[in-house]
Amino acid sequence: MALLSAGGHFISGTTMMLLLPIGLFAASVMKHNGKQAAVRQINVRRFSVTSSRPFDEVVATLEAAVGHPNIPTFTKNIAAAKTEGELKEIVQQAAGPSGLIEFARFNLGEVFRAKSGAAAPRILRLVVGNPLIMKQMVSLVPDAGSYAPITILVDERRDGVHLSYDRMASFLAPYGNQKALSVARALDSKIESLLLAAANGTSPK
Repeated sequence: MALLSAGGHFISGTTMMLLLPIGLFAASVMKHNGKQAAVRQINVRRFSVTSSRPFDEVVATLEAAVGHPNIPTFTKNIAAAKTEGELKEIVQQAAGPSGLIEFARFNLGEVFRAKSGAAAPRILRLVVGNPLIMKQMVSLVPDAGSYAPITILVDERRDGVHLSYDRMASFLAPYGNQKALSVARALDSKIESLLLAAANGTSPK
């Protein structure tokens, strides 16, 4: 059972979960070449879990939970879908057990290995999501397209393997659209369940 300690940390035998705001941007309106531009304040909340499991095992759990379609083919099939039913079928066939799809990955650790060799910490950025969930949010708040698909960061540190995710609901909160927020919170729950499962070596709920 996870325990809540001072500072918002949840501690269990193998994981530590941290939830904190990581970004705050001042809201203002400005003009440039006669056109009005706006800067919106967004207080981002970052969900982070620390695992004692090996990096490769954590990544393997994530990989088993998400779909890995051929992205060019998948994109082509999405574009060719003529009905909502066809679109759902294409996405559902491509998605993994978590209902999510991996769209891209960036092995950031390779940059450090050029200098430090095999001893360099491994860092992996996964871009995952579900086009149907994205569609729901973007149809209500177009700016949601800036944040979906979402990023999962997996990185090795001295205290263990960290899995981190910026909550979609925190990105959309300033827009005040309750329907979009409801979809975003459901996505947050799905992603956080996935990260906790990867940290603990269990199946996502």
